[in-house]
Amino acid sequence: MSRPDVPPFTAIVLAAQRDGRVDPLAAEAGVANKSLAPIQGAPLVRHVVDALLATPSLTRIRIVVEPQAEAAIAEAMPRGAPVDFVTAADNLADSVHAAAVGVGGPMLITTSDNVLLTPGAVRAVLAQLAGGADVTLAVATRAAVLAAHPEGQRRFYRFADDAYSNCNLYALAGAGALRAAESFRSGGQFAKKPLRMIAALGPVNLALMLLGRLTLRGALRRVSRGFGLRVEPVVLADGSHAIDVDNARTYACADALLARRRQALAA
Repeated sequence: MSRPDVPPFTAIVLAAQRDGRVDPLAAEAGVANKSLAPIQGAPLVRHVVDALLATPSLTRIRIVVEPQAEAAIAEAMPRGAPVDFVTAADNLADSVHAAAVGVGGPMLITTSDNVLLTPGAVRAVLAQLAGGADVTLAVATRAAVLAAHPEGQRRFYRFADDAYSNCNLYALAGAGALRAAESFRSGGQFAKKPLRMIAALGPVNLALMLLGRLTLRGALRRVSRGFGLRVEPVVLADGSHAIDVDNARTYACADALLARRRQALAA
């Protein structure tokens, strides 16, 4: 069977900082927003945008950020890049909803610190939409993440088939699929805990997950039934996709991996 074509899509990049919070990486770099902290010669957010721009079928990028950081991020963008800015809401789910206003087709959601993002990963989650999924989320197995870097990630979700880490990469088939994020609108972290959807479906499903009785796909089938949407996981072979820049430790990991990629391209 041939691989489905990747549909035209709008990318939503979550770049806002919590109001009143000074991010340690931003403070160390002397910038107002962590997205502007440099890594391997460019701001964090620029690495993400470059990966998106290298992905066929991209139509627009919508960066969600606080207004005071918008000008500095705009200056870091490539000239002529199809980038719009959206004012961040009080929580991540509401920010996603704000960025989705007026978007009729597929949407890709990621974060501005997801510096190891690749066009291949973007295509993988979007291809699932072309295959009939309403919502897709990218994960990597514990073994793949640790193979990429032994210090890259310490949080894994354990299921009956394996342990997985979230890759901060999601795709939605359209505005209707945003219903899958409704359980986060009270302030839950959309980017950090995507499988919180299971808790919204009741204590039995949550208990089965915590007891390791459900596989990842089995858990998401239950999510699918609860929301009336087809939710599919995409297991990425390259575990580096699960390593974003949260702190000094993960910054060092991402920096080393970006340098390794650059050396491989130059070889």
